[in-house]
Amino acid sequence: MTSNNDRERERPATKKTPDAAALPRERRAPKISVGDVSAVEDRKADSTSMRQVRTTFIFLAILAIGYCAYLVMSGQIDDFVRALVGVDPRWILAGVLCFLCYYVFGVLAYAAIVVIDHDSPVGFRDLMSVEASGVFFMRLTPGGAGVIPSQIYRLTRAGLSLPDASALQFVRFTLYEAGEGIFAAIMLLLCGNYFLETFADVKIIGLDVTWIGIFMFGFKFVQVGGVLLLCLLPGPIQKLGHLGLALGRALHILNEERYERYLEFLTTQVTTFSQAFRSAASNWHVLPVVELLTLVQLGCMYALPYFVLRAFGLEADLLICLASGSMVELLVNAIPLPGGAGGAEVGFTYLFRDMFGWHLSAGLVIWRTIEYLLPVVIAAPCMGMRSTTGESIYHRWNRRLDNTVHVAHGDWGNVKRPAGIAYRPPTPQNGTHDGTITRTASGDLTVKMPKTHRGAAKERDRRS
Repeated sequence: MTSNNDRERERPATKKTPDAAALPRERRAPKISVGDVSAVEDRKADSTSMRQVRTTFIFLAILAIGYCAYLVMSGQIDDFVRALVGVDPRWILAGVLCFLCYYVFGVLAYAAIVVIDHDSPVGFRDLMSVEASGVFFMRLTPGGAGVIPSQIYRLTRAGLSLPDASALQFVRFTLYEAGEGIFAAIMLLLCGNYFLETFADVKIIGLDVTWIGIFMFGFKFVQVGGVLLLCLLPGPIQKLGHLGLALGRALHILNEERYERYLEFLTTQVTTFSQAFRSAASNWHVLPVVELLTLVQLGCMYALPYFVLRAFGLEADLLICLASGSMVELLVNAIPLPGGAGGAEVGFTYLFRDMFGWHLSAGLVIWRTIEYLLPVVIAAPCMGMRSTTGESIYHRWNRRLDNTVHVAHGDWGNVKRPAGIAYRPPTPQNGTHDGTITRTASGDLTVKMPKTHRGAAKERDRRS
Protein backbone atom coordinates (compact mmCIF):
# COMPACT_ATOMS: atom_id res chain seq x y z
CA MET A 1 0.00 0.00 0.00
CA THR A 2 1.42 3.37 -0.99
CA SER A 3 1.77 5.82 1.87
CA ASN A 4 0.46 9.35 1.74
CA ASN A 5 4.00 10.79 1.76
CA ASP A 6 4.99 8.75 -1.28
CA ARG A 7 1.88 9.87 -3.07
CA GLU A 8 2.70 13.50 -2.36
CA ARG A 9 6.23 13.08 -3.77
CA GLU A 10 4.76 11.70 -6.98
CA ARG A 11 2.81 14.92 -7.58
CA PRO A 12 4.50 17.63 -9.73
CA ALA A 13 5.86 20.73 -8.08
CA THR A 14 3.79 23.06 -10.29
CA LYS A 15 0.04 22.95 -9.83
CA LYS A 16 -2.56 24.37 -12.09
CA THR A 17 -5.20 26.53 -10.57
CA PRO A 18 -8.41 24.55 -10.87
CA ASP A 19 -11.66 26.16 -11.75
CA ALA A 20 -14.61 26.28 -9.39
CA ALA A 21 -16.10 23.09 -10.78
CA ALA A 22 -12.89 21.16 -10.23
CA LEU A 23 -12.35 22.32 -6.66
CA PRO A 24 -12.18 19.33 -4.32
CA ARG A 25 -15.09 18.93 -2.02
CA GLU A 26 -14.56 19.30 1.68
CA ARG A 27 -14.22 15.85 3.18
CA ARG A 28 -16.46 15.43 6.19
CA ALA A 29 -16.95 12.51 8.52
CA PRO A 30 -20.27 10.78 8.06
CA LYS A 31 -22.84 11.29 10.76
CA ILE A 32 -23.91 8.03 12.34
CA SER A 33 -27.08 7.92 14.38
CA VAL A 34 -27.34 5.06 16.89
CA GLY A 35 -30.38 4.40 19.02
CA ASP A 36 -34.04 5.19 18.93
CA VAL A 37 -36.51 7.60 20.43
CA SER A 38 -36.33 5.85 23.79
CA ALA A 39 -32.57 6.27 23.93
CA VAL A 40 -33.03 9.97 23.22
CA GLU A 41 -35.50 10.17 26.08
CA ASP A 42 -32.98 8.49 28.39
CA ARG A 43 -30.38 11.05 27.34
CA LYS A 44 -32.84 13.83 28.15
CA ALA A 45 -33.53 12.22 31.53
CA ASP A 46 -29.79 12.14 32.18
CA SER A 47 -29.61 15.85 31.31
CA THR A 48 -32.52 16.55 33.66
CA SER A 49 -30.65 14.72 36.43
CA MET A 50 -27.66 16.97 35.87
CA ARG A 51 -29.88 20.02 36.39
CA GLN A 52 -31.03 18.47 39.65
CA VAL A 53 -27.38 18.05 40.60
CA ARG A 54 -26.77 21.78 40.30
CA THR A 55 -29.71 22.43 42.61
CA THR A 56 -28.34 19.85 45.03
CA PHE A 57 -24.97 21.60 45.23
CA ILE A 58 -26.75 24.76 46.35
CA PHE A 59 -28.69 22.72 48.89
CA LEU A 60 -25.48 21.12 50.22
CA ALA A 61 -23.79 24.50 50.50
CA ILE A 62 -26.67 25.73 52.67
CA LEU A 63 -26.38 22.61 54.84
CA ALA A 64 -22.63 23.10 55.24
CA ILE A 65 -23.12 26.70 56.32
CA GLY A 66 -25.81 25.61 58.76
CA TYR A 67 -23.58 22.90 60.23
CA CYS A 68 -20.70 25.34 60.72
CA ALA A 69 -23.06 27.75 62.43
CA TYR A 70 -24.28 24.93 64.68
CA LEU A 71 -20.70 24.07 65.72
CA VAL A 72 -19.99 27.68 66.62
CA MET A 73 -23.26 28.30 68.48
CA SER A 74 -23.11 25.00 70.40
CA GLY A 75 -19.53 25.61 71.52
CA GLN A 76 -18.20 22.44 69.86
CA ILE A 77 -15.82 24.21 67.53
CA ASP A 78 -12.88 23.76 69.94
CA ASP A 79 -13.49 20.02 70.26
CA PHE A 80 -13.90 19.82 66.51
CA VAL A 81 -10.51 21.42 65.79
CA ARG A 82 -8.77 19.48 68.58
CA ALA A 83 -10.14 16.17 67.26
CA LEU A 84 -9.04 16.91 63.70
CA VAL A 85 -5.50 17.67 64.84
CA GLY A 86 -5.10 14.17 66.27
CA VAL A 87 -6.39 12.26 63.24
CA ASP A 88 -4.19 9.46 61.85
CA PRO A 89 -4.26 9.96 58.05
CA ARG A 90 -3.31 6.32 57.40
CA TRP A 91 -6.70 5.11 58.64
CA ILE A 92 -8.42 7.78 56.57
CA LEU A 93 -6.57 6.52 53.50
CA ALA A 94 -7.60 2.97 54.40
CA GLY A 95 -11.22 4.15 54.53
CA VAL A 96 -10.91 5.72 51.08
CA LEU A 97 -9.48 2.47 49.70
CA CYS A 98 -12.34 0.59 51.34
CA PHE A 99 -14.85 2.74 49.48
CA LEU A 100 -12.94 2.18 46.24
CA CYS A 101 -13.53 -1.52 46.87
CA TYR A 102 -17.24 -0.67 47.05
CA TYR A 103 -16.92 0.75 43.55
CA VAL A 104 -14.94 -2.25 42.27
CA PHE A 105 -17.44 -4.80 43.59
CA GLY A 106 -20.25 -2.80 42.02
CA VAL A 107 -18.55 -3.06 38.63
CA LEU A 108 -18.00 -6.80 39.15
CA ALA A 109 -21.69 -7.27 40.00
CA TYR A 110 -22.60 -5.70 36.66
CA ALA A 111 -19.96 -7.79 34.88
CA ALA A 112 -21.40 -11.00 36.34
CA ILE A 113 -24.68 -10.21 34.58
CA VAL A 114 -23.09 -9.00 31.34
CA VAL A 115 -20.80 -12.01 30.94
CA ILE A 116 -23.83 -14.26 30.39
CA ASP A 117 -24.23 -12.71 26.95
CA HIS A 118 -21.14 -13.98 25.15
CA ASP A 119 -21.40 -11.31 22.44
CA SER A 120 -22.38 -8.32 24.59
CA PRO A 121 -20.75 -5.07 23.36
CA VAL A 122 -20.47 -3.71 26.91
CA GLY A 123 -16.90 -3.63 28.21
CA PHE A 124 -15.36 -2.99 31.60
CA ARG A 125 -14.90 0.73 30.97
CA ASP A 126 -18.55 1.01 30.06
CA LEU A 127 -19.48 -0.70 33.33
CA MET A 128 -17.16 1.61 35.25
CA SER A 129 -19.05 4.53 33.73
CA VAL A 130 -22.40 2.96 34.64
CA GLU A 131 -21.39 2.31 38.27
CA ALA A 132 -19.86 5.78 38.57
CA SER A 133 -23.08 7.39 37.39
CA GLY A 134 -24.93 5.37 40.04
CA VAL A 135 -22.59 6.60 42.77
CA PHE A 136 -22.85 10.18 41.49
CA PHE A 137 -26.60 10.50 41.02
CA MET A 138 -27.48 8.47 44.11
CA ARG A 139 -25.87 11.20 46.19
CA LEU A 140 -26.91 14.24 44.20
CA THR A 141 -30.53 13.65 43.15
CA PRO A 142 -33.54 13.48 45.49
CA GLY A 143 -34.18 9.88 46.44
CA GLY A 144 -31.65 8.73 43.83
CA ALA A 145 -34.17 9.54 41.08
CA GLY A 146 -31.46 10.15 38.49
CA VAL A 147 -29.70 6.80 38.93
CA ILE A 148 -31.75 4.49 36.70
CA PRO A 149 -32.13 6.89 33.69
CA SER A 150 -28.44 7.77 33.72
CA GLN A 151 -27.32 4.14 33.90
CA ILE A 152 -29.70 2.96 31.19
CA TYR A 153 -28.49 5.78 28.95
CA ARG A 154 -24.86 4.73 29.41
CA LEU A 155 -25.69 1.10 28.69
CA THR A 156 -27.42 2.07 25.44
CA ARG A 157 -24.46 4.28 24.60
CA ALA A 158 -22.24 1.20 24.99
CA GLY A 159 -24.22 -0.61 22.29
CA LEU A 160 -27.06 -2.40 24.08
CA SER A 161 -30.59 -2.05 22.82
CA LEU A 162 -33.01 -0.28 25.12
CA PRO A 163 -34.82 -3.49 26.23
CA ASP A 164 -31.51 -5.23 27.00
CA ALA A 165 -30.17 -2.18 28.85
CA SER A 166 -33.38 -1.90 30.85
CA ALA A 167 -33.30 -5.60 31.71
CA LEU A 168 -29.72 -5.41 32.93
CA GLN A 169 -30.36 -2.27 34.97
CA PHE A 170 -33.61 -3.50 36.53
CA VAL A 171 -32.05 -6.78 37.66
CA ARG A 172 -29.10 -4.95 39.17
CA PHE A 173 -31.37 -2.41 40.87
CA THR A 174 -33.63 -5.10 42.33
CA LEU A 175 -30.72 -7.17 43.66
CA TYR A 176 -29.09 -4.08 45.17
CA GLU A 177 -32.27 -3.06 46.99
CA ALA A 178 -32.76 -6.65 48.17
CA GLY A 179 -29.14 -6.72 49.32
CA GLU A 180 -29.71 -3.76 51.63
CA GLY A 181 -32.62 -5.57 53.29
CA ILE A 182 -30.76 -8.89 53.51
CA PHE A 183 -27.66 -7.24 54.99
CA ALA A 184 -29.75 -5.39 57.60
CA ALA A 185 -31.59 -8.61 58.51
CA ILE A 186 -28.29 -10.47 59.00
CA MET A 187 -26.94 -7.67 61.17
CA LEU A 188 -30.11 -7.65 63.32
CA LEU A 189 -29.74 -11.38 63.89
CA LEU A 190 -26.10 -11.00 64.92
CA CYS A 191 -26.33 -7.70 66.85
CA GLY A 192 -29.97 -7.44 67.87
CA ASN A 193 -29.15 -7.64 71.57
CA TYR A 194 -26.66 -4.77 71.23
CA PHE A 195 -29.31 -2.45 69.80
CA LEU A 196 -31.90 -3.43 72.41
CA GLU A 197 -29.48 -2.90 75.30
CA THR A 198 -27.89 0.30 74.00
CA PHE A 199 -30.91 2.16 72.62
CA ALA A 200 -33.77 0.83 74.74
CA ASP A 201 -34.30 4.21 76.46
CA VAL A 202 -33.27 6.48 73.57
CA LYS A 203 -35.99 8.55 71.91
CA ILE A 204 -35.91 10.67 68.75
CA ILE A 205 -38.57 13.39 68.57
CA GLY A 206 -40.46 11.55 71.28
CA LEU A 207 -40.37 8.20 69.46
CA ASP A 208 -38.66 5.06 70.71
CA VAL A 209 -35.58 4.22 68.65
CA THR A 210 -36.60 0.57 68.60
CA TRP A 211 -39.85 1.39 66.84
CA ILE A 212 -38.01 3.68 64.43
CA GLY A 213 -35.69 0.80 63.56
CA ILE A 214 -38.65 -1.52 62.99
CA PHE A 215 -40.26 1.10 60.76
CA MET A 216 -37.10 1.52 58.67
CA PHE A 217 -36.67 -2.22 58.25
CA GLY A 218 -40.37 -2.57 57.36
CA PHE A 219 -40.05 0.25 54.82
CA LYS A 220 -37.17 -1.54 53.09
CA PHE A 221 -39.13 -4.81 53.16
CA VAL A 222 -42.14 -3.13 51.54
CA GLN A 223 -39.90 -1.41 48.98
CA VAL A 224 -38.18 -4.63 47.89
CA GLY A 225 -41.43 -6.59 48.03
CA GLY A 226 -43.15 -4.01 45.85
CA VAL A 227 -40.41 -4.24 43.23
CA LEU A 228 -40.60 -8.05 43.20
CA LEU A 229 -44.39 -7.96 42.88
CA LEU A 230 -44.04 -5.47 40.06
CA CYS A 231 -41.73 -7.89 38.27
CA LEU A 232 -43.68 -11.09 38.91
CA LEU A 233 -47.31 -9.88 38.92
CA PRO A 234 -47.61 -6.95 36.50
CA GLY A 235 -51.31 -7.62 35.77
CA PRO A 236 -52.63 -7.21 39.35
CA ILE A 237 -50.32 -4.24 39.91
CA GLN A 238 -51.73 -2.51 36.82
CA LYS A 239 -55.30 -3.17 37.97
CA LEU A 240 -54.56 -1.68 41.41
CA GLY A 241 -52.89 1.29 39.73
CA HIS A 242 -55.88 1.85 37.44
CA LEU A 243 -58.20 1.68 40.45
CA GLY A 244 -56.12 4.25 42.34
CA LEU A 245 -55.98 6.60 39.35
CA ALA A 246 -59.71 6.31 38.79
CA LEU A 247 -60.31 7.09 42.46
CA GLY A 248 -58.00 10.10 42.25
CA ARG A 249 -59.85 11.44 39.23
CA ALA A 250 -63.25 10.85 40.89
CA LEU A 251 -62.12 12.80 43.96
CA HIS A 252 -60.71 15.58 41.70
CA ILE A 253 -57.20 14.97 43.04
CA LEU A 254 -55.97 14.37 39.49
CA ASN A 255 -57.08 16.41 36.52
CA GLU A 256 -57.66 14.82 33.12
CA GLU A 257 -54.16 15.62 31.81
CA ARG A 258 -52.35 14.09 34.77
CA TYR A 259 -54.68 11.11 34.77
CA GLU A 260 -53.89 10.33 31.13
CA ARG A 261 -50.16 10.82 31.66
CA TYR A 262 -50.03 8.56 34.74
CA LEU A 263 -52.24 5.97 33.03
CA GLU A 264 -49.93 5.80 30.03
CA PHE A 265 -46.90 5.52 32.30
CA LEU A 266 -48.56 2.74 34.31
CA THR A 267 -49.59 0.81 31.21
CA THR A 268 -46.22 0.93 29.43
CA GLN A 269 -43.60 1.06 32.16
CA VAL A 270 -44.96 -1.71 34.38
CA THR A 271 -45.10 -4.11 31.44
CA THR A 272 -41.63 -3.07 30.24
CA PHE A 273 -40.14 -3.43 33.71
CA SER A 274 -41.68 -6.88 34.23
CA GLN A 275 -40.68 -8.22 30.83
CA ALA A 276 -37.13 -6.88 31.16
CA PHE A 277 -36.67 -8.39 34.61
CA ARG A 278 -38.02 -11.78 33.57
CA SER A 279 -35.81 -11.82 30.49
CA ALA A 280 -32.62 -11.07 32.43
CA ALA A 281 -33.55 -13.20 35.45
CA SER A 282 -34.06 -16.26 33.23
CA ASN A 283 -30.37 -16.99 33.90
CA TRP A 284 -31.20 -17.65 37.54
CA HIS A 285 -27.88 -19.36 38.33
CA VAL A 286 -26.02 -16.03 38.15
CA LEU A 287 -28.35 -14.19 40.55
CA PRO A 288 -26.79 -15.64 43.77
CA VAL A 289 -23.34 -14.59 42.53
CA VAL A 290 -24.54 -11.04 41.86
CA GLU A 291 -26.27 -10.91 45.25
CA LEU A 292 -23.12 -12.10 47.03
CA LEU A 293 -21.05 -9.43 45.28
CA THR A 294 -23.68 -6.87 46.27
CA LEU A 295 -23.50 -7.87 49.94
CA VAL A 296 -19.70 -7.54 49.91
CA GLN A 297 -20.05 -4.18 48.17
CA LEU A 298 -22.46 -2.91 50.82
CA GLY A 299 -20.16 -4.17 53.56
CA CYS A 300 -17.37 -1.97 52.16
CA MET A 301 -19.59 1.11 52.57
CA TYR A 302 -21.02 0.16 55.99
CA ALA A 303 -17.52 -0.42 57.39
CA LEU A 304 -16.42 3.21 56.88
CA PRO A 305 -17.21 4.32 60.49
CA TYR A 306 -14.77 1.67 61.71
CA PHE A 307 -11.88 3.35 59.88
CA VAL A 308 -12.94 6.79 61.14
CA LEU A 309 -12.97 5.52 64.74
CA ARG A 310 -9.51 4.02 64.35
CA ALA A 311 -8.29 7.28 62.81
CA PHE A 312 -9.04 8.97 66.15
CA GLY A 313 -7.28 6.18 68.04
CA LEU A 314 -10.56 4.83 69.45
CA GLU A 315 -11.51 1.19 69.95
CA ALA A 316 -13.96 -0.15 67.38
CA ASP A 317 -15.87 -3.36 66.79
CA LEU A 318 -16.12 -4.05 63.07
CA LEU A 319 -19.32 -6.09 63.38
CA ILE A 320 -21.06 -3.37 65.42
CA CYS A 321 -19.94 -0.75 62.92
CA LEU A 322 -21.33 -2.83 60.03
CA ALA A 323 -24.65 -3.24 61.84
CA SER A 324 -24.92 0.45 62.73
CA GLY A 325 -23.87 1.47 59.23
CA SER A 326 -26.62 -0.66 57.70
CA MET A 327 -29.19 0.97 59.99
CA VAL A 328 -28.00 4.43 58.93
CA GLU A 329 -28.40 3.43 55.29
CA LEU A 330 -31.98 2.31 55.91
CA LEU A 331 -32.70 5.73 57.36
CA VAL A 332 -31.03 7.41 54.38
CA ASN A 333 -33.30 5.50 51.98
CA ALA A 334 -36.38 6.64 53.88
CA ILE A 335 -35.43 10.34 53.47
CA PRO A 336 -36.34 11.71 49.99
CA LEU A 337 -33.43 14.14 49.91
CA PRO A 338 -30.12 14.00 48.00
CA GLY A 339 -27.95 11.45 49.76
CA GLY A 340 -30.43 11.31 52.64
CA ALA A 341 -29.15 14.69 53.81
CA GLY A 342 -30.31 15.33 57.34
CA GLY A 343 -31.36 11.73 57.99
CA ALA A 344 -27.82 10.42 57.58
CA GLU A 345 -26.45 12.97 60.05
CA VAL A 346 -29.17 12.29 62.62
CA GLY A 347 -28.80 8.51 62.31
CA PHE A 348 -25.01 8.68 62.60
CA THR A 349 -25.24 10.93 65.64
CA TYR A 350 -27.56 8.63 67.56
CA LEU A 351 -25.97 5.33 66.54
CA PHE A 352 -22.30 6.31 66.95
CA ARG A 353 -22.24 9.01 69.63
CA ASP A 354 -21.26 6.55 72.39
CA MET A 355 -18.40 5.23 70.24
CA PHE A 356 -17.00 8.64 69.27
CA GLY A 357 -17.62 10.60 72.47
CA TRP A 358 -16.34 14.16 72.15
CA HIS A 359 -14.89 13.27 68.71
CA LEU A 360 -18.43 12.99 67.29
CA SER A 361 -18.59 16.28 65.38
CA ALA A 362 -15.23 15.73 63.67
CA GLY A 363 -16.02 12.05 63.08
CA LEU A 364 -19.30 12.98 61.38
CA VAL A 365 -17.55 15.37 59.01
CA ILE A 366 -14.82 12.87 58.09
CA TRP A 367 -17.32 10.02 57.63
CA ARG A 368 -19.58 12.17 55.46
CA THR A 369 -16.59 13.30 53.41
CA ILE A 370 -15.45 9.74 52.69
CA GLU A 371 -18.95 8.34 52.17
CA TYR A 372 -20.55 11.26 50.33
CA LEU A 373 -18.38 14.08 49.02
CA LEU A 374 -15.24 12.21 47.92
CA PRO A 375 -17.17 9.58 45.90
CA VAL A 376 -18.91 12.39 44.01
CA VAL A 377 -15.56 13.96 43.10
CA ILE A 378 -14.10 10.60 42.02
CA ALA A 379 -17.18 9.43 40.12
CA ALA A 380 -17.68 12.61 38.07
CA PRO A 381 -14.74 12.08 35.64
CA CYS A 382 -15.39 8.32 35.44
CA MET A 383 -18.88 8.78 33.98
CA GLY A 384 -17.39 9.56 30.57
CA MET A 385 -15.36 6.34 30.29
CA ARG A 386 -16.10 4.12 27.27
CA SER A 387 -14.66 0.85 26.05
CA THR A 388 -12.68 1.18 22.83
CA THR A 389 -12.93 -2.41 21.57
CA GLY A 390 -15.99 -4.36 20.56
CA GLU A 391 -14.71 -7.57 22.13
CA SER A 392 -17.10 -8.90 24.77
CA ILE A 393 -16.01 -9.50 28.35
CA TYR A 394 -16.66 -13.23 27.92
CA HIS A 395 -14.37 -13.60 24.89
CA ARG A 396 -11.76 -11.26 26.34
CA TRP A 397 -11.30 -13.22 29.55
CA ASN A 398 -11.40 -16.56 27.74
CA ARG A 399 -8.63 -15.31 25.47
CA ARG A 400 -6.57 -14.12 28.42
CA LEU A 401 -7.06 -17.42 30.25
CA ASP A 402 -5.97 -19.38 27.19
CA ASN A 403 -2.95 -17.10 26.75
CA THR A 404 -1.96 -17.65 30.38
CA VAL A 405 -2.02 -21.41 29.83
CA HIS A 406 0.03 -21.11 26.63
CA VAL A 407 2.61 -18.84 28.26
CA ALA A 408 2.88 -21.17 31.27
CA HIS A 409 3.75 -24.02 28.89
CA GLY A 410 6.13 -21.84 26.84
CA ASP A 411 3.86 -21.98 23.81
CA TRP A 412 4.27 -18.39 22.65
CA GLY A 413 3.24 -19.14 19.10
CA ASN A 414 -0.40 -19.78 19.99
CA VAL A 415 -0.85 -16.62 22.04
CA LYS A 416 -3.96 -14.87 20.78
CA ARG A 417 -4.22 -11.13 20.35
CA PRO A 418 -7.32 -8.92 20.50
CA ALA A 419 -9.43 -9.46 17.43
CA GLY A 420 -9.80 -6.41 15.24
CA ILE A 421 -12.33 -5.69 12.53
CA ALA A 422 -12.27 -8.51 10.00
CA TYR A 423 -13.04 -7.48 6.41
CA ARG A 424 -13.18 -9.82 3.46
CA PRO A 425 -13.70 -8.33 -0.01
CA PRO A 426 -16.44 -9.96 -2.05
CA THR A 427 -15.23 -12.72 -4.32
CA PRO A 428 -15.63 -12.17 -8.08
CA GLN A 429 -18.64 -13.93 -9.56
CA ASN A 430 -19.21 -15.47 -13.00
CA GLY A 431 -15.54 -15.37 -13.80
CA THR A 432 -15.37 -11.56 -13.91
CA HIS A 433 -12.44 -9.57 -12.53
CA ASP A 434 -12.21 -6.07 -11.13
CA GLY A 435 -10.46 -3.38 -13.08
CA THR A 436 -6.96 -2.21 -12.23
CA ILE A 437 -6.52 1.27 -10.76
CA THR A 438 -3.22 3.09 -11.38
CA ARG A 439 -2.02 6.59 -10.61
CA THR A 440 -0.28 8.68 -13.28
CA ALA A 441 2.55 11.12 -12.68
CA SER A 442 0.10 14.01 -12.57
CA GLY A 443 -1.79 12.37 -9.76
CA ASP A 444 -4.83 11.35 -11.82
CA LEU A 445 -6.37 7.92 -11.40
CA THR A 446 -6.63 5.64 -14.41
CA VAL A 447 -9.00 2.69 -14.33
CA LYS A 448 -8.07 -0.11 -16.71
CA MET A 449 -11.12 -2.24 -17.31
CA PRO A 450 -10.65 -5.95 -17.95
CA LYS A 451 -11.01 -7.35 -21.42
CA THR A 452 -14.48 -8.57 -22.16
CA HIS A 453 -15.17 -11.71 -24.09
CA ARG A 454 -16.07 -10.89 -27.72
CA GLY A 455 -19.42 -12.73 -27.56
CA ALA A 456 -20.36 -11.01 -24.32
CA ALA A 457 -19.41 -7.61 -25.85
CA LYS A 458 -21.62 -8.20 -28.87
CA GLU A 459 -24.54 -9.24 -26.66
CA ARG A 460 -24.08 -6.10 -24.56
CA ASP A 461 -23.98 -3.85 -27.63
CA ARG A 462 -27.12 -5.50 -29.03
CA ARG A 463 -29.03 -4.86 -25.81
CA SER A 464 -27.89 -1.22 -25.63
